[in-house]
Amino acid sequence: MKKKKEVLLYLITGFLESGKTSFMREVIEEGQFADGKVSLYIRCEEGMEDLDEELLLKNNIKLRNVEDEEEISREYFDKCEEYVKPTRVLIEYNGTWDPDRVLEAMPEHWVLAEGIAIVDATTFEQYLSNMKQMMTRQFTYADLIIFNRSDESSMNLAGYKRKARAVNRRAQVVFEMKDGTVNGDIKEELPYDINAPVIEVSDEDYGIWYLDAFENPDEYVDKKVHFKGVVFKPKKSKPDIFVPGRFCMTCCEADIQFYGFPCRYSGADKLKEKQVIDITAVMKTAMSKSFGRPTPTLIALEVGNAEPPAEEIVYF
Repeated sequence: MKKKKEVLLYLITGFLESGKTSFMREVIEEGQFADGKVSLYIRCEEGMEDLDEELLLKNNIKLRNVEDEEEISREYFDKCEEYVKPTRVLIEYNGTWDPDRVLEAMPEHWVLAEGIAIVDATTFEQYLSNMKQMMTRQFTYADLIIFNRSDESSMNLAGYKRKARAVNRRAQVVFEMKDGTVNGDIKEELPYDINAPVIEVSDEDYGIWYLDAFENPDEYVDKKVHFKGVVFKPKKSKPDIFVPGRFCMTCCEADIQFYGFPCRYSGADKLKEKQVIDITAVMKTAMSKSFGRPTPTLIALEVGNAEPPAEEIVYF
């Protein structure tokens, strides 16, 4: 049986009126799909914005509308491919629907090329408070997260960035301001002195330190850091390697995960799983296969027993 040609999938998620259609129109108008190849555009909700039929025709884009989440299935995708025969698929996805459904239903030769989450910054905190799981799951498959209608003077954009990156550490987060300019370099005022002889990370600031170290690993190279953590010992790791970290919650209890840094320590084999320790270490970086770039690592200088933190779980 002849192997089917690879089809690239672009998944654009976001709530109604977040700006998904406007984003798609800008991308198409910029000529990113003007190569003559057939594109299948599946739109899962209709907002105030619409796409010009001539624009779609000019770029060889075939539009299909989906009104019910139950329509998203392998059978539906197979039928669309049979009729349209696309080279790539663009899905403008309803933010209230489960994005896992797309990945589970898509044919084997479809490949997720890029995930993009569009967020209306003016309603982000409201949605996060009332529909946290529905809001944050949009970030799961995102390579790029765009906060529309952002205002640095009235919004905690650094906090927005931290919350998004807590869900997906590999995603790039950018802010489109109300005047149309784009800012991808929003930085947070850190609650510790990064230039101190030893960076003192309090229990409640572990999440901020962890995310900033991942965001800006080069700024921490060769810096000493002191913090309290829990021991995790990966299977098949070398005897002198362990991972000190904390259990963190990004959305709800079901999403609690262990966040830590690989650490080299000559006494690692004597440490016990889930042991609470007080650690001073030097920060380095190493290439990560998972993230495709250098990520933070540690070399332990001192490790001792410690009392558990007052709050066992770190909240971003």
